[in-house]
Amino acid sequence: MGESECSEEKLVKRCQKGDEGAFRILVEKYKDLLLGTAYLMLKDRQSADEVVQETVIKMWENLPSLRNSSSLKPWLMRILVNEATRQFRKQSIPTIPLESVSEIADDDYNIDDLLVQEENHQLLREALSLLSPEQREVIVLRYFSDLTVPEIAAAISIPEGTVKSLLSRALDKLYMMVTCAENPTGGK
Repeated sequence: MGESECSEEKLVKRCQKGDEGAFRILVEKYKDLLLGTAYLMLKDRQSADEVVQETVIKMWENLPSLRNSSSLKPWLMRILVNEATRQFRKQSIPTIPLESVSEIADDDYNIDDLLVQEENHQLLREALSLLSPEQREVIVLRYFSDLTVPEIAAAISIPEGTVKSLLSRALDKLYMMVTCAENPTGGK
């Protein structure tokens, strides 16, 4: 067990005893991961912020019942996924407006590079939005949140084999979408 895992377990145990300082440290450690995952799932910053806030509240309320303090990340991601699913059902998902490149551009950046980067991000967002919610969820948890297959299975309460199947199908679908977008004429 690594030093950071051990110290995280100690922080969880302190939180379980009501230590708010330890809780703030854990929230700080996971806030970017939570926000990024929620944003990728919901495609809306305000909704993602709300989901993260609810997740943090539920984390504080339910940490005393966490039996295995070494499984904090998958447990936390399960809470986030449940909150994101609840939020997704509550609202219709708006399309993501692209900010104008001039707002992002800085004198130090090449505008052509920014345009290509934004085009690639838009292509990825569009491809992710075409996946089923289940496929998008496992892709986000695996490749953005960096959860392992067993951790994803624990986080969303499905068998590991189902996670592997969803990942495989989602990656195949993403590959097809991206290659078709890069070569719309089919190589002719």
